Amino acid sequence: MRSFRRRAVGATGVGGAALLASSMTSRPGSRRFLVLTMTTAATWTAGAFVSGPLHLGWIEGRDSQLRRPVVTPVATGVGAFGLFYLAALLARRIPILNRAITRVLRYADEGSAPAVLITTCANGVAEELFFRGALYQATRDGHPVAVSSAAYVAATAATRNPALTLAGAAMGVLFGFQRRASGGVQAPILTHLTWSVLMLRHLPPLFRPAGRNP
Repeated sequence: MRSFRRRAVGATGVGGAALLASSMTSRPGSRRFLVLTMTTAATWTAGAFVSGPLHLGWIEGRDSQLRRPVVTPVATGVGAFGLFYLAALLARRIPILNRAITRVLRYADEGSAPAVLITTCANGVAEELFFRGALYQATRDGHPVAVSSAAYVAATAATRNPALTLAGAAMGVLFGFQRRASGGVQAPILTHLTWSVLMLRHLPPLFRPAGRNP
């Protein structure tokens, strides 16, 4: 079973990274982009569930009762967004990062708002199911936080966008520690969704050319 899990995880990792890279070469808002991004999400999700059972996780409250993590992950997502927003203000002054972030945010600016939101959330959930679910579980006997974070960076690096790679490195480590602390995927999923939606809503105006409407 463990051997099968590792083969499934390896195949999914390679396939998902290739699809992610292809989606980021598509025209923003195009049908090809939407199809590729949803196919990427489906690939991460299918690979996660084929690899074995996934756990939602628990956190211990002040009353010593175990509960599914909700409030803390959402608050963590808000805090992560705040740090990224401050970093974005600085990145606007660094040409290579400014160009990289602008290229990524074109997909939010030039696509249909509902479609962008759906694909963003679908991929956020799917990535956590795979990287902090299946991959983490497959490497639990070694260094799962380090391995899952490195694999997440490698997948985002396939897009050849330095901004996405840096974001993947920072958030991958955070998601990994959340997975370890809670013992499941619910905490990183909620943090990822909160962070992604806030980034999608508030970051594009910072990098939008003057005089251009969304």
